[in-house]
Amino acid sequence: MDYARTITLDVPYQEAVPRVKEAFKAQGFGTLTEIDVQATLKEKLDLEMEPYTILGACNPDLAHRALEVDREIGLLLPCNVVVRAQERGTLVQALDPQVMVRVPERDELRPIAEEADVRIQAALDSLKP
Repeated sequence: MDYARTITLDVPYQEAVPRVKEAFKAQGFGTLTEIDVQATLKEKLDLEMEPYTILGACNPDLAHRALEVDREIGLLLPCNVVVRAQERGTLVQALDPQVMVRVPERDELRPIAEEADVRIQAALDSLKP
């Protein structure tokens, strides 16, 4: 099952993270959480890995509409967006909102997922040169 929308940015990781946050903000998504996975694994397990951040992005209107259909959808919120360094550029991945429909198998969520899909894709597209 393909569950991610993925793009590669030709910019350093440190520049990519704020750009991604701004791109999602322009589509109505706030950043509720920001997890520095690299720092967490270093601190807790003394492990090394590439710079890797998980952003918890939420569009309040879409979240509210989805929660009105199914309160358990909160288990799939917020939308996770991963920003991670690669040898060349930075990888950006966003959870495909259609997963929100497939997991609970609720057709009423389809229009909400479709709108989220359009907004997430627009945010990712705005990051491309």
